[in-house]
Amino acid sequence: MTANPNDRASMTKLTQDPHSIRSGDREKVLEVAIGREVRAFRKQQNTTVAELAQVTGLSIGMLSKIENGNTSPSLTTLQLLADALSVPLTSFFRRFEERRDAVHTKAGEGVELEREGTRAHHQYNLLGHLGANGSGVIVEPYLITLTAESDVFPTFQHGGIETIYMLEGEVDYRHGEQVYPLKPGDTLFFDADAPHGPERLVSLPARYLSVISYPQTS
Repeated sequence: MTANPNDRASMTKLTQDPHSIRSGDREKVLEVAIGREVRAFRKQQNTTVAELAQVTGLSIGMLSKIENGNTSPSLTTLQLLADALSVPLTSFFRRFEERRDAVHTKAGEGVELEREGTRAHHQYNLLGHLGANGSGVIVEPYLITLTAESDVFPTFQHGGIETIYMLEGEVDYRHGEQVYPLKPGDTLFFDADAPHGPERLVSLPARYLSVISYPQTS
């Protein structure tokens, strides 16, 4: 039986606001970043909050607020913490200032390749790629083109989660035991560990976006 995404939405309340900066505004994000670094350095040195409070003269309550990003510590306070933890003052800002990369791929400039395990004449254009990153997730966006020369291949398997968005043409796409007729504007979101792939090429040429995400390994 095909699940209705509207039914799922009514059962699951989404808590992320995609239009907000994580904790409200830039200042709050900085406070959170500093707090995480203070906590990380303290734990690296096997120091308790009480012990750090004793060395710095700050209260346990104030240290808890700093580590949880609930207050904006002064430079004097940060210098006290830096001295107590034997780290440079700038260490508390490293995550906030670290580089965040973006990949801009112009139309027609994606890297054409064949993913391991695919059949002949499945054109994959990799639209961008970020390697190791702070999110812990690797995401691979592809533009896939199928023509009259393309083989069907309904038993492809790989790790992660995949999202397909149909742009042009029509295909019957298998996932596990279910076959989904995909037309322009349709989306299919699934666990990629189950056998999947285009089972019947209904209207060609067919093009769709495929976004694959999987955990980053060290």
